[in-house]
Amino acid sequence: MKTARAAWRRLEPVHGMIYFVPEARRRYAELGLSGHAGYFASRGAAFGPASAELIISTFYNFNPAFVRRAVAGAWDATTPQQVLDARYTAAGEALRRAGIHELPALDEVLALTHRAAEAACDHGQGRPLFAAHAALPWPEEPVLRLWHAQTLLREFRGDGHVAVLLSEGVGGLEALILHAATGDVPVGFLKASRAWPEEEWADTLERLRERGLLDGDSLSPEGALLRRHIEDRTDRLALPGYAALGDTGCERLAELASPFGRAVLQAGLIELG
Repeated sequence: MKTARAAWRRLEPVHGMIYFVPEARRRYAELGLSGHAGYFASRGAAFGPASAELIISTFYNFNPAFVRRAVAGAWDATTPQQVLDARYTAAGEALRRAGIHELPALDEVLALTHRAAEAACDHGQGRPLFAAHAALPWPEEPVLRLWHAQTLLREFRGDGHVAVLLSEGVGGLEALILHAATGDVPVGFLKASRAWPEEEWADTLERLRERGLLDGDSLSPEGALLRRHIEDRTDRLALPGYAALGDTGCERLAELASPFGRAVLQAGLIELG
């Protein structure tokens, strides 16, 4: 399980950069999608003309009112296929800017990631965001095939993560605050990107303190245990794809993936502000 997690984490920047790069913002703006409308429409376009309620449900930890405002009118301005095309074009542009296409291990990393993603496709039940993306055609270009494969593995894991949060009775804003309490991501970024009103954030923070999950703004021992349980369970639910590689394949992918993630970060494709 540890090797599978390492393989995912080290390659994850290859997918995650799409939410930050100017190439994506520019391509979405050309379609009439400004601000956060581009993010919600592009990630949700695999569903077709996704409603705000569908996005709220599957993305899980965004302020619903924020999503409704951002998505309003999106599908009057453009179509899901146009948005998907723009997303893939932007992904290719950004990854080539990072030099991903020149890395010598591209073919082997793509082969391993593709195999894991294809194996995950046999376990799509109960994973709506993954299933929607899995139904999309595979791109031809190697860099885009790698991005698509990692996107599938990311959404497969994400749907499992939401299932764990639901089973543990952890709501979207609660999950966000518990994540913030780890210190892994700046609190300011999480507040700005998820757009929960400050009053709701403060009220939920206090409820988590009363439940003994927070000590001030940090995780309490009980909160740390819950976070560890959630992450471990999420890792376990993400295994069906990586199991196709076996421990040896996961170790090899984790080893080869490091330069890919590094290239994305060194090119400045992911900036949390």
